[in-house]
Amino acid sequence: MYQYTDFDRQFIRSRAAQHRDQLERNLAGTLSDEDFRPLRLQNGWYIQRYAPMLRVAVPYGEMASRQLRVLARIAREYDHPSKEVFDKAIGTQATWGTTHLPVGYGHFTTRQNVQFNWIPLTKSADVMDLLATVDMHGIQTSGNCIRNITSDELAGVAPDELADPRPFAEIMRQWSTLHPEFAFLPRKFKIAITGATADRAATYWHDVGLHLKHNEAGELGFKVLVGGGMGRTPVIGVTIREFLPWNQIMNYLEAVVRVYNRWGRRDNLYKARIKILVKAEGQRYIDEVEAEYQQIITADGAPHTITQAELDRVKASFVPPALDLNAPARNVSVPAERQADYARWLQQNVALHKNPALRCVTLSYKRLGQAPGDADADQLDTAADLADEFSAGELRVTHDQNLLLPWVREQDLPALWQAASHAGLARSNVRLLTDMIACPGGDFCALANARSIPVAAAITERYQDMDELHDLGEIDLHISGCINSCGHHHSGHIGILGVDKDGKEWYQVSLGGSDGSTLSGPALAGKVVGPSFGAHEIPGVIEAVLDAYRLHRNGRETFIDTLRRVGFEPFKLAANSARLADAHAELHQLPKSEGYARDAQEA
Repeated sequence: MYQYTDFDRQFIRSRAAQHRDQLERNLAGTLSDEDFRPLRLQNGWYIQRYAPMLRVAVPYGEMASRQLRVLARIAREYDHPSKEVFDKAIGTQATWGTTHLPVGYGHFTTRQNVQFNWIPLTKSADVMDLLATVDMHGIQTSGNCIRNITSDELAGVAPDELADPRPFAEIMRQWSTLHPEFAFLPRKFKIAITGATADRAATYWHDVGLHLKHNEAGELGFKVLVGGGMGRTPVIGVTIREFLPWNQIMNYLEAVVRVYNRWGRRDNLYKARIKILVKAEGQRYIDEVEAEYQQIITADGAPHTITQAELDRVKASFVPPALDLNAPARNVSVPAERQADYARWLQQNVALHKNPALRCVTLSYKRLGQAPGDADADQLDTAADLADEFSAGELRVTHDQNLLLPWVREQDLPALWQAASHAGLARSNVRLLTDMIACPGGDFCALANARSIPVAAAITERYQDMDELHDLGEIDLHISGCINSCGHHHSGHIGILGVDKDGKEWYQVSLGGSDGSTLSGPALAGKVVGPSFGAHEIPGVIEAVLDAYRLHRNGRETFIDTLRRVGFEPFKLAANSARLADAHAELHQLPKSEGYARDAQEA
């Protein structure tokens, strides 16, 4: 993984020192809250519904075990509310110190960052100093700037990879960090990059999506997508360059962002993203980007051209770790009664590696009683231990809010499975229904219309039978607490969106979305099945939709393939019938399954 230089470390530590000075002036009353706000946001500090939230940058999702241990320490020592915050969040009817709060946790995000939700702002400078000791920070994880560059969690190790995207992502990180021209864009700006044939980085849903590819002459370059995004207006990115030579990507990105900065809407927060500009202007936007690009490479002298020497310098930090592939395997065998569990884990949690002797292993944090994406301090420490023992001290944060070990010897898989099982991190539900994506929702976020975590918990509780989960097969379930779509509900095979109706929590359900991966097919936004549902109705709606899938699927056909073959209407009918079934069950005091049957008969 990338090794920070002395300049990198000095830069991060100076930013931490700068934040401490700003915080002390704010606490002393010489720097107003209004003036302090944009400064703390530039370092990843938000004020959420009840407490500050810190977003820690994990560039392209790559992390060392020593960094994860510091995140565990932050969770253990700093992620706790004061009594005043506790009373505000829970209510004075609860007793301080006795009511469980989801504290002492880190939260993995869909953009490969890590968040903390209960760190007092007065402790923020101490946390920033601690992060800097392991080359971590929160720079540009907030604000109207270019955010964390994301990539495929299998970057550099995927068998289907044409070229490693991480060196380019690192060069983009260095270019975009505190870029003076792009520090105050019309709105936040997100870039995703992949070097594989399968799109595991959801590139079509980003402001800019980049695909490494070869042209007919065998030269390496980029396919450039612009204008993707979710939120109130879900838009799939459009291709504005089918092929761009690799060494010109920074000059071209400069043009893409400069034209957006010039013409993006600043008068309307909801129309400020680049997707709105691209959708409104179409070819005119593309033409202006091309004109700006020509200006940069001719009149300006192409100042951001990547030289081969610079690429080689950065690539040198991404050499594979030294692994002894011939060392004896650990003397661990899988008991006969656990062979089926182990086989399922191999199927769902283990991926092929470009080196045939290695594997990539996902540690699943999705479990009953724990919100999707959450990991407590002990779990973070355990994952760091597993990385040291089995993965050369390296981990990846995945788009699906788990952790991945990218350097596991095939012969060590039984030992890793046993160790991960003891830690509760070997549940074989990766890519299955309960491996859902969910934002923190109304339990934390001031923007949310509804809570996400209780809905995720109710669905997880309903689908605890591993036989049933594996029979249902691979399903992407995504939950967002509001239209900002941090839970990526638009791209879920099944999407759930929290909405506010007369001050109460309701939920829309959509079907047929896709993030653009091989499993899901082309990137698409799901279609809403009808009027919103109450929170208590959602598990029944999901059950009815999955019953329709069982009824219509052919053999081992996946949910998304069945939906596309059969069409939207049978699933829409099933979802809306669930409300009637729920009413029948309540009226006649029947189990919901009988309510479904009676509703079907009357229909």
